[in-house]
Amino acid sequence: MITVTPRAQEEARKVLEKEKLEGAFLRIGVTGGGCAGFQYDMRVDNKIQKGDRVFEFGGVKFVCDLASFPYLSGTTLDYSDSLVAGGFQFKNPNATGTCGCGTSFSI
Repeated sequence: MITVTPRAQEEARKVLEKEKLEGAFLRIGVTGGGCAGFQYDMRVDNKIQKGDRVFEFGGVKFVCDLASFPYLSGTTLDYSDSLVAGGFQFKNPNATGTCGCGTSFSI
């Protein structure tokens, strides 16, 4: 399961409204890279793929691909409007380490 805070739900809703893409949702996942091994990935999409995990919070749809889900299971997606390190934040209990800038993680 992936959890999305009310604050992140609201910001996601704003992002999707700006896109004006029929059936749009936020796709979240991980990719290889960054100085710690993995990076978080988030983008607007409107095509569900086979094996995708679909979560809905506050009327906003979030989708995670099958390969990324084990790395993100138990994660809470939050949002901060802080001037330093603001934006969407992944609170991932599976991460065993992060890089200094906080944009990549290791497992």
